[in-house]
Amino acid sequence: MLLTVDVGNTNITMGVMDGLTIKASFRMTTKSEKTSDEFGLTILEFLVYHQIDPQSIHGIIITSVVPKLMHSLTNAFVKYFHQNPFIVKSGIKTGIKLNNDNPKETGADRLVTAVAAHHIYGGNCLVIDFGTATTFDFVAEDGSFNYTVIAPGAQISANALWTQTAKLPEIEIVAMDHILARNTINGMQAGIYYGYLGLVEKIITTMKQELKVDMINVISTGGLGRLFANGSQSIDVYDPDLIFKGMAIIYDKNHRKGNTI
Repeated sequence: MLLTVDVGNTNITMGVMDGLTIKASFRMTTKSEKTSDEFGLTILEFLVYHQIDPQSIHGIIITSVVPKLMHSLTNAFVKYFHQNPFIVKSGIKTGIKLNNDNPKETGADRLVTAVAAHHIYGGNCLVIDFGTATTFDFVAEDGSFNYTVIAPGAQISANALWTQTAKLPEIEIVAMDHILARNTINGMQAGIYYGYLGLVEKIITTMKQELKVDMINVISTGGLGRLFANGSQSIDVYDPDLIFKGMAIIYDKNHRKGNTI
């Protein structure tokens, strides 16, 4: 089995993959002060809890947007798994051509989800990742990564609402059945949910208008991806494990003579 590790700005998420099937997933907060021992022992505990033998992990792949964590994290895998993890970076085989102005600016996590969307769903794909930031990445049918839109994440937007005001409380982001609210908390929830959903719908619609292609598969992923996919008229599918699948595909492309997934 393959251990896939996504190091994001807010969380480190991990998935144990058997081909494109996820066997277990877990997450921890992104904290740069963790030592390699803390990382290693925590990951081993997660695996044991999910009844996965650490000896069954035949490979490890990492995608990261937090460089300062990489030293401790990679050392943890060397020390506790006796493996050098494969790092997603420029120059590896992905099946995707970065066709934007500054390819090196494209985050490894976005490249990985683009690979997964192109491989699994095919055709022209618009990948929306609801993370710390919300990214809208277009991958053409031929595998070229052409265009991107980046917006503040829903949680960032919500945090600004209650941290920049004196009396508004911190609230949970939830799907609202109606926008008309009779109290402050519901009013905030309605404003955040419908306001952000409007942002998502408008960006998708405008991108489709400018792209001028007949068919686009719109795939969402990320922490709040399900919430907004359920309320959207434009999102076709929510795939919570897209980044894990993308890493499995990339690992396969770079380690096997003939692709098996």
